[in-house]
Amino acid sequence: MASVIVNVSEYDALAKEKLPKMVYDYYASGAEDQYTLRDNRHAFERIWFRPRILIDVTQVDLTTTVLGFKISMPIMVAPTAMQRMAHPEGELATARAVASANTIMTLSSWATSSVEEVASVGPGIRFFQLYVYKDRNVVAQLVRRAERAGFKAIALTVDTPRLGRREADIKNRFVLPPHLTLKNFEGLDLGKMDKTADSGLASYVAGQIDRSLSWKDVKWLQTITTLPILVKGVLTAEDTRLAIQNGAAGIIVSNHGARQLDYVSATIDALEEVVTAAQGRVPVFLDGGVRRGTDVLKALALGASGVFIGRPVVFSLAVDGEAGVKKVLDMLRDELELAMALSGCRSLKEITRAHVKTERDIIHSAARL
Repeated sequence: MASVIVNVSEYDALAKEKLPKMVYDYYASGAEDQYTLRDNRHAFERIWFRPRILIDVTQVDLTTTVLGFKISMPIMVAPTAMQRMAHPEGELATARAVASANTIMTLSSWATSSVEEVASVGPGIRFFQLYVYKDRNVVAQLVRRAERAGFKAIALTVDTPRLGRREADIKNRFVLPPHLTLKNFEGLDLGKMDKTADSGLASYVAGQIDRSLSWKDVKWLQTITTLPILVKGVLTAEDTRLAIQNGAAGIIVSNHGARQLDYVSATIDALEEVVTAAQGRVPVFLDGGVRRGTDVLKALALGASGVFIGRPVVFSLAVDGEAGVKKVLDMLRDELELAMALSGCRSLKEITRAHVKTERDIIHSAARL
């Protein structure tokens, strides 16, 4: 199957054919009108390259360092929940594929494999994505388990005091299939979600996730772990400055895959504002809408230190398991290397803001005439 696939987006249609409708819709859909879901992709189309020529690109180096960890490329794996709905091996297959690609995997709090199970597949650089539950003892226990299991950072999701209105999940009455559990919470009687008249996940979130989450909790997390904390879900300069003031080790520009508040900016459109506000004090990463190596190059040119991919991972996992995830990472790596060579960039350090132009640049240019 994978041998006939030539780009990341082709996995989407194949996964749609293979997965039950409820599962595919859960992975694929966004909030309400899904405007931001579409714009996460379209916004990349509004950025153009300004390639430099006659540069020796015999060697192109994609390696980079994230929080002190050297990885093969600035493309990492975002947290995506309940991966065993896509494939029997779920997060374990993803962990093996990501480790073999020598990059970083972020495990979701709502994984269908536990932190200990994922650690058991072998060495790899892994971050843990955290939702903050009302019961802080649950949170503290989970963070400590992740730390013991060798995870290297906490990606704190801050845009989900309530679950966004995902109408596909309401129509499908989405619920975690009965043979699966949210493995990290299995021993805490929080691993299952009840079937309801609408979305079982929305009901679960309403019952368990702490709506009072605030900046003081970022400080609190620093008292229970020595792991660096990435704040995931930042879209504005104001929150960038607050994140840094409150001890964030890095920022992930994210709109939760367009699954929370509809009509927020596409992440690539929000990126420069966040990068400018960060002033180089912490690294800034991006997720949302990345489907091509050219997308990665655009994000890097606008100041990102790297990107995270989500849906391409679960769709390729559904189609071809571990091999599918590895193929997605390989394709994106190859596309990025080619885009860099054709832009005249031999390393990530050579990628600059001057390598791209945006609609805003064009408007400013016209205004000066």
